[in-house]
Amino acid sequence: MASWDDVRRIALGLPETSERPSYDGVAAWRVKDKAFVWERPLRGRELEAFGAAAPDGPILGVRVADLGVKEALLADDPSRFFTTPHFDGYPAVLVRLDRIELAELTELIVEAWYARAPKRLAAAYDAETARP
Repeated sequence: MASWDDVRRIALGLPETSERPSYDGVAAWRVKDKAFVWERPLRGRELEAFGAAAPDGPILGVRVADLGVKEALLADDPSRFFTTPHFDGYPAVLVRLDRIELAELTELIVEAWYARAPKRLAAAYDAETARP
């Protein structure tokens, strides 16, 4: 299963990505100052709402292309992907990091990067990696 070291390695391997703490001091990875993946522990009201069913372990916030992608991921596997009311109407999902395979994590992070990267940077990366 995936770890924070995997997240860091994948994210920092993408062009013009930096790591720096978010406003609440947890790790966040950004492209051109736009966060695309971040550490996202559950907070007080979220923990209360989940009660005994609250996910434990590391949680990764991941930006997705749009709300349709978000809904598809949530429907695909609720044991790995979930959300909270905080993210209602926002194109992001929460991922139980210790339940996701490395290949899928890589795909999620790369797609999150594309969702936030400037078009020219994404096009240059496409050309470099021969992405269709």
